[in-house]
Amino acid sequence: MGILFGTDGVRGIANTELTGQRAFELGRAGAYVLTKEKKHTPRILVGLDTRLSGDMLESALIAGICSVGAEAIQVGIVPTPAIAYLVRKYKVDAGVMISASHNPVEYNGIKFFDSSGYKLRDELEEEIEDIIFHHMDTLPQPIGGEIGIRSIAEDALEDYISFLQQSTDTTFEGIKVAIDCANGASYKAAPISLLNLRAGLCIIHNEPDGTNINQNCGSTHMEDLCQFVQENNADVGFAFDGDADRCLAVDENGNLIDGDKILAICGMAMKEAGILRHNTIVATVMSNMGLLLLGKEKGIQIEQTSVGDRYVLEKMVEKNYNLGGEQSGHVIFLDHNTTGDGILTAIQFLTVMKKTGKKASELAAMMETMPQVLVNAKVDNHRKNDYMQVMEIKEAIEALNAKFHGEGRVLIRTSGTEPLIRVMIEGKDLQTMQKEAEKLAELISQKLK
Repeated sequence: MGILFGTDGVRGIANTELTGQRAFELGRAGAYVLTKEKKHTPRILVGLDTRLSGDMLESALIAGICSVGAEAIQVGIVPTPAIAYLVRKYKVDAGVMISASHNPVEYNGIKFFDSSGYKLRDELEEEIEDIIFHHMDTLPQPIGGEIGIRSIAEDALEDYISFLQQSTDTTFEGIKVAIDCANGASYKAAPISLLNLRAGLCIIHNEPDGTNINQNCGSTHMEDLCQFVQENNADVGFAFDGDADRCLAVDENGNLIDGDKILAICGMAMKEAGILRHNTIVATVMSNMGLLLLGKEKGIQIEQTSVGDRYVLEKMVEKNYNLGGEQSGHVIFLDHNTTGDGILTAIQFLTVMKKTGKKASELAAMMETMPQVLVNAKVDNHRKNDYMQVMEIKEAIEALNAKFHGEGRVLIRTSGTEPLIRVMIEGKDLQTMQKEAEKLAELISQKLK
């Protein structure tokens, strides 16, 4: 992990950690690194979510892109996966998304995509960082007619919605769908695409004001959607996060269907249709043991990676798999897009419902979930990777591993985007697991604050 780049681009509190100056530098260095081999004027897409700080960072980023002679093409407010798709459709050289995903409004982020719609490899991020910290004065500074320009892609959102609709061969008449748009980047694309596919629709948290993105809503706050589905007698509900690269579902009874169950449901349907490549689903070490048990029972191999959709994607590309994702709702359908896509996930889930005629609860019942607890320990961001170097924490983790050995598992991991260490315990006794996880998380917070 670099100094600037985490697991999902550069992220921080807007205007203090992620400043206009830093955005300008990222625009200059990023545009140079991603287009330096091009013989033509480079073209780079720029999108953003609904955060108030997006305008400030977009202006600075575009200035940086233009300052090295590249063209910045604004696509406006779109989901992150729209950038991944549109880079390929428009045959441009790179794309940039300004978003902090599921984080609160005070955060923002900048993430790059290459000309194939993939997030950047570590070595490219390291090259961008090296330029920013050591070689900014070596970058080209064109003058006159060689300075880059800004243009606007008027049809970008419409083109992305058309792509979403073409990802299914059916329509959704007779299915009443509830959606929670997190007051974020899906607030136009999700309703329009689902209505065009003839779903009945009811919507919450679809009025972004620049400050209410992810505020007690979306895929990190499922309570409202669970209640909303029941109040409106919906057949299923979907919640997106701020940039709509993840999606969680709710069945008709208001029960959560997490990313693991979505993978199971869509994976089984793909296997039965003969399109699940190598009969394999790629998941992470955070995935519930229930997914592994289902795979064993149904003849589906579950390959596990480190946490982070970029690691899931790396494994999928390496081994030519076409379905993977995370419990948190990042689901990658590689036959359609090169990154997690929340609206696409909802459409694929609805396609299974329509073709099988089954209720969401019936589909979710195919996978039995082992009880899990997850407790976050807030720590100093600069010390979060040092937890195993603190003897008291190390011993506590080893003791906990011994306690749950054979009846569950303990997983400790650092957040790639926030000053957090996550303590996850999986097993049978929920009360004991919760108590032990909270105890360990408190110790970690105390020692690394």
